[in-house]
Amino acid sequence: LDKLEKLLALQEKFEANEARKAYHVAMAAFKANPPKIDKDKKVSFATSVGKTSYNHASLANVTEKISVELSKHGLSASWTTKQNGAILVTCKITHIKGHSEETTLSAAADTSGSKNAIQAIGSTITYLERYTLLALTGLATFDQDDDGQGAPIEFIDEKQLNTIIDNLTELNAPIPQFLAYM
Repeated sequence: LDKLEKLLALQEKFEANEARKAYHVAMAAFKANPPKIDKDKKVSFATSVGKTSYNHASLANVTEKISVELSKHGLSASWTTKQNGAILVTCKITHIKGHSEETTLSAAADTSGSKNAIQAIGSTITYLERYTLLALTGLATFDQDDDGQGAPIEFIDEKQLNTIIDNLTELNAPIPQFLAYM
């Protein structure tokens, strides 16, 4: 019985190692021809400081494109969620031979806009599902964010300029150097 248990443990270890290797071969094949994920959803809303608008890749778009390609290589993605103050979403990619890898992201409920409490949780879960899947596959959406570089440039008005100059004068700060820097 002792020898049989050792042989079984050795067999399980061998199969787990083979499954891990198969997973990595499949992921390498997936990444050799990754799907192009376009930003398919436009968002625009008013904020306390003006209007905000941007494009992003929807969860449906991300999962459809990635899942189709993953499945060609014997891989599939799934998520689990937990809530303990923060919302935690874990994405797991599993190979048909059983090996899986996962990553977790967490965030507070997205209370922006006029969402009710349940919508705020749902919004965060959707966001985290999208980004955990992208992170675990090592992919990015096409036309990534430009960190606000595409945002329109807004200049201060005369009143704001005078307020700044008055504050600098009060602090005995070098106004020409400050303005040149800004």
